[in-house]
Amino acid sequence: MFVKVNGAEVELLDGSTVRDALEATDAPYVEGTLVCLISGTRELERTIDTYRIRTTAGSILLELLPEEAPALVEEWRSIYTGLENMRIRWTTPSEIAMGPLRTELEPSRDEFTYDEDEVIMSLSGFSPDSTHIIISKEPHSAVYGVPRENRGVFARLTGGKRTVERLTPDDMVKSVEPVVERKSIVESAAVTDLNTELEEGNQLFTYVKVKPSPESPQSVEHFFSMVEDGKLRVDYEANSFIGFYSLQGIKKDPEKIDKRNRGAVTLRNTGRGSGRVYIYREDRVSTPSHNLIGHVTEGMELVDIAGEGDQITVECEPGRIMTVAMTQKEAEEYLRGYGIEQIREGIMDDDAIVVVQDPPYTMDILREGKVRTLGIDPDKILEIELDPAAPRSSWYFRRLTGLIDTPIGSLKVHFAFPGMKVVMFEGDKSLAKGLIPENTPERCVKKGNIGITNMSRRHIGMVGVRLEDNDEYGPTGEPFNGTNMIGKITGGIENVEKLKEGDTVYVRERKRG
Repeated sequence: MFVKVNGAEVELLDGSTVRDALEATDAPYVEGTLVCLISGTRELERTIDTYRIRTTAGSILLELLPEEAPALVEEWRSIYTGLENMRIRWTTPSEIAMGPLRTELEPSRDEFTYDEDEVIMSLSGFSPDSTHIIISKEPHSAVYGVPRENRGVFARLTGGKRTVERLTPDDMVKSVEPVVERKSIVESAAVTDLNTELEEGNQLFTYVKVKPSPESPQSVEHFFSMVEDGKLRVDYEANSFIGFYSLQGIKKDPEKIDKRNRGAVTLRNTGRGSGRVYIYREDRVSTPSHNLIGHVTEGMELVDIAGEGDQITVECEPGRIMTVAMTQKEAEEYLRGYGIEQIREGIMDDDAIVVVQDPPYTMDILREGKVRTLGIDPDKILEIELDPAAPRSSWYFRRLTGLIDTPIGSLKVHFAFPGMKVVMFEGDKSLAKGLIPENTPERCVKKGNIGITNMSRRHIGMVGVRLEDNDEYGPTGEPFNGTNMIGKITGGIENVEKLKEGDTVYVRERKRG
């Protein structure tokens, strides 16, 4: 029988399984991830995140923002029919209002700035019993009593601008209804059991291929960090997108802003949900809060079928260029394969370990055609092991050192004094916000143990290492209840005793097990 794997036809014996097909084609696939199995087509009818408001002056189209304001979107879905047969409440040069409706929302008294075409839930008089739907006609600032989520913005105006300009308090809302989409779709199944038998004409899709944008080097590198092991876990699913949240909370500079067309991959660069990555199933308008990472070039079939909790195999072309943790010689040979010139710095011996590459981002390296690799003596790198009993503190440590993005991170010495038997490193109070007490010591803190000052003390975020056992104070000089223990140094402790204030020390994490 004949089947297709990622678009390529292959002949298999009758009764062959998904695993047989993967082995016969050597298709990209990470064990445990999803495979899309297509067997036919059918007609589908579904609602999308667009609503049509018909008025006596014409129709208006609103596009909901479920990833930016999920609670407000859910509230809209429960109340929108209440607008029918209501008059336009008021109009000004800056806005039009429809309502009132009753909601269960919590008002705020903050003033916010709104852009043209944003759609807002306003709690007039700070009362949920007087909720109005506001369409912004021009940039302006106002106190609308909105919920704090996304400034009360839950949708954007995508059609009917002329209607909005024509509306007066004499006009009425005739109807509000979701837009229904009808189309032919494939009969498909999400398969994780590789022993599933195949039939003649079946199609398999095993991976998603992404082409990164050279105009978003930071965002692309963030994405590379997420797919380091070749797969992504779907943390959220909606009609128009799937979301990946493993590195949420990490803000990035605004980069390329573009339409979020079907297949677009974006990064939320700020605000609620910063650091989240999305792949779009449907076209969406651009927004300044989303950087374009790139586009899916193969495997949209998997994007369409993946659900929350599923894992999908992901490949990027071009892939990540990362020399950190290689020897200078290994980096030279590796870069030669990309046609990239290596410029050695620091210790330039072949056996020196690369701890920094400059530029740090793949897209910049490819553009410049060269990269500087800073080498140090392998014996100078601290090997550390982090404790799973302190997940928040370990996450903070990885962000502080850069271990989230690279195999080797760094710390700057804040305090080191001969005879004190403790070395402390600079922290970051803004990153350490919310660092609640966890895994605090109860007895002796051993030599080589690493600790972080928690939010109960003034020097929150400070990192320290004990150079001798201590029964009273943690590695940052704080009492036990002000110290979160995150792990221990497993290699290179002798180098810590030689550090001076202002020195930079490089660290590498050793995984447990």
